[in-house]
Amino acid sequence: MGSSAAQGITATGVSRSFGSVHAVRYATLAVPPGSVTALIGPNGAGKTTLLLMLASLLAPDTGTITIAGHDPVADPQAVRAAMGWMPDTLGSWPSLSVRAALEVTGRMYGMTRPAANARANELIGLTGLEALADRPSRVLSRGQKQRLSLARALVHSPAALLLDEPASGLDPTARVALRVLLRRLAGEGTAILVSSHVLSELDEMADAAVYLADGATASAERVALAGASARSWRIRSLDLAALEGSLRASGVSGTQTDHLGTLVQVDNEEAAADLLARLIGSGVRVCAFGPAVGDLEHTFLDLSLPEFNGGAAA
Repeated sequence: MGSSAAQGITATGVSRSFGSVHAVRYATLAVPPGSVTALIGPNGAGKTTLLLMLASLLAPDTGTITIAGHDPVADPQAVRAAMGWMPDTLGSWPSLSVRAALEVTGRMYGMTRPAANARANELIGLTGLEALADRPSRVLSRGQKQRLSLARALVHSPAALLLDEPASGLDPTARVALRVLLRRLAGEGTAILVSSHVLSELDEMADAAVYLADGATASAERVALAGASARSWRIRSLDLAALEGSLRASGVSGTQTDHLGTLVQVDNEEAAADLLARLIGSGVRVCAFGPAVGDLEHTFLDLSLPEFNGGAAA
């Protein structure tokens, strides 16, 4: 991959307002090639506006953006040639078949007819649309249209990929296939930025995360502090009475038990490891032990607490 592609996706001090509404305020992020970065934030945080600027569809009021080394304001065509864009909802040509839609997209990127046909066939297999390849797009379900949208974003083998809620409408099998595909693309050098509300899935595919709130990205220091805060861990044992007795003997209080197990507050991973060692040492038969929520969800929830919101830092 050339030096331009090797620069991935960057945004520095990017802002965008709509009248008096500050949708994005001095957002900063970097997605290196060969990685998947999660873009996380509540509704109204500015995620879609930021993605639209990265995709060259909105010009920022301030700041700079590069996609594979190109500026989307100064050279949008170069950015679009290097970038794949999958919005939350992408319209389709209802009368065109899946195959024809991909072939037309390829032709729009300057491919010859044979090359566009070959790429369409490859992507139909890659996204599991073989049974629907020659059906008109209007018969596709929401999840199937999402798979077609992803295939269209990949037609030109982009160096950078922007995905807005790509798993929306997908069934569990298709969600697993999406995770596998994105990790494969990252392994091939693609810089991937994924916005999603399904944080458990992002935990399984993302190398890093950018947290956006009120249009501003949280600083690395705030993210580290939130990620290191105390959290709930879930324990399941084959002998609940023995578990509860051992926890009391260890001085652990404030536990909660439900059908999924027993929740305890743990300060950090070292404390969790010490607690597990004590439980095993006291003869408790532990069959599951781990954080109650994933790292991304834990950090996101902590960043939403009042003590982290004295002012967002870029």
